[in-house]
This record gives sequence, C-alpha cells and structure tokens, in this order.
Amino acid sequence: MGTMLIADDNRQITSILEEYAKKEGYEVKIAYDGRAALEAFNKYNPHIVLLDVMMPVMDGFEVCREIRKISNAPVIMITARGEDFERIMGLDIGADDYVVKPFSPAEVMARVRAVMRRITAGDMNNQILIFDNLKINMENYTVTIGSSNVSLTKKEIELLWTLASNKNKVFTRDNLLNSLWGYDYYGDSRTVDSHIKRLRSKIGGFDHKNWDIKTIWGVGYKFEVYDEK
Repeated sequence: MGTMLIADDNRQITSILEEYAKKEGYEVKIAYDGRAALEAFNKYNPHIVLLDVMMPVMDGFEVCREIRKISNAPVIMITARGEDFERIMGLDIGADDYVVKPFSPAEVMARVRAVMRRITAGDMNNQILIFDNLKINMENYTVTIGSSNVSLTKKEIELLWTLASNKNKVFTRDNLLNSLWGYDYYGDSRTVDSHIKRLRSKIGGFDHKNWDIKTIWGVGYKFEVYDEK
C-alpha cells in the first residue's frame, strides 16, 4: 500500500492507528510533534499523512501548509475540536479530509481508503486543461490566467478543474461536495460556498471575459462560457 506518516503527540493514539494501518498493508512512520512530522515527511515521502491539529512545536495546520509547498500527498487532519471553521480551515490549507476525536480506528482507515480511492480513480491526475486564457495543470497543481500564476489551494484548484472541465454544466452543492470531498465527508454546503467565494476572489483581478464561475440560484454553480471562438 505504501508508506503512511502518523503525526500525533498522543502515543496511545499513534499506537492504535499504527496497528490498524499495518493491517491495511502500510509501512508506518510516527512523529510526535509538528517539526518531527515535517522532517519525517521530507525523509520518507509518505503516500498519505494522518496529521493531528494540536501538536507541540508546530501545529498541524502549519505542518500541512509546509507539506503543500512541496507535495500533493493526501493529508487527513485529526482534530479534537468540532467547530465548522476548524474543519474548513483544515481543508482550505490543502487537507483532503478530517476526523474528529473521539473516533474509531476503523473509521479513520475507512477515510484513508476513501481518499486513496478518489486519488487513484480521479481523472484529474496528469492532465492539463486549457480554455481561452486559463490553464489548469493537474500534473503540478498550478493555474495560470494569461501569463500570470494564480495562487490557489489544492482544493480550490480541484474545484476549478471540476467546473471548467464540464463547461456550462450545472453542479449542485451536493455534487461538488461528493466529487471533491467524498460521500463520507461530514461537511455541508457551506464548505462548497466558502471555497467558491475564495476562488472567485482570487481570480477576480484577472481578465476572464470569455468565462466565469456563475451561481445558479437555488441549485449550485457552473463554469459558464460566453464566447467560444
């Protein structure tokens, strides 16, 4: 299955998760603080990361941000806090999913399998989409409009790709939630709305007169094409 990095300062949790991960076929590496987690990531280049939010030295959000600068390896955040803004923050910085303590190890492994299935089955890998002055490169997770790079998070790029590769198709919020976060994601439509809002804000300063992300009131969103040449 590959290598899994488990980063949590609770040794009982890491021990249990390690046992379950090994049963799934993973080689497991353990880190007990944020800095050690980042060092382990750089050393072992794991296929997936289980990352606790509240860790000493560096918290999980900071570690995730640093990982995203160098890798798109899937990251599942582990948090004891249940507030929506904490969950959304974890996803907004590039995490692929989250679990809230207390949890069952079997639930965590189910999340791992779901995330890995989406990555393995996804059509977004190793593809480049060009429309008008927009270029989305899923090989290296970059977006350019004209000659300018657009600074987007991993999830914002995936959201833009999903919409733009299905031009003029209307996606409901549930469609997007299921496509990008999976059927077992415990979020709601506000997660989609917040990502759309930030995506629009980031592309708003660039010329895109032939296309835009449109709200279909009461339904969802679409990548609308105005003038195909």
